[in-house]
Amino acid sequence: MSKKNKPDARGFVFSTDPNFSFEEEKNDAETLAPEQQKLRIWLETKHRAGKAATVVKGFIGMDEDLEYLSKKLKSFCGTGGSAKDGEIIIQGDQREKVLQWLLKNGYRQTKKV
Repeated sequence: MSKKNKPDARGFVFSTDPNFSFEEEKNDAETLAPEQQKLRIWLETKHRAGKAATVVKGFIGMDEDLEYLSKKLKSFCGTGGSAKDGEIIIQGDQREKVLQWLLKNGYRQTKKV
């Protein structure tokens, strides 16, 4: 395959649109205020070898703010976890602690599911 027809990192090979450019769309999603966030807290064991994990879903905002909230929750619970794809994963059954912390810090529309 010639260099001209090799796909780039995003998978594009060729475009017939004369105005096409490889500029990615910018996601300027603003993070909602804590009072407006509708967070839901789940306990999941799927894809985790039978181990429980507390999952917080429904966060609307930028990834940096999601990471910050995740860091605060992990620190409060004293466990590990991660934040990806708009959800926060905390190791273990930490639903009560997570709910307490979120309500205390202004996330009033948070519920356990």
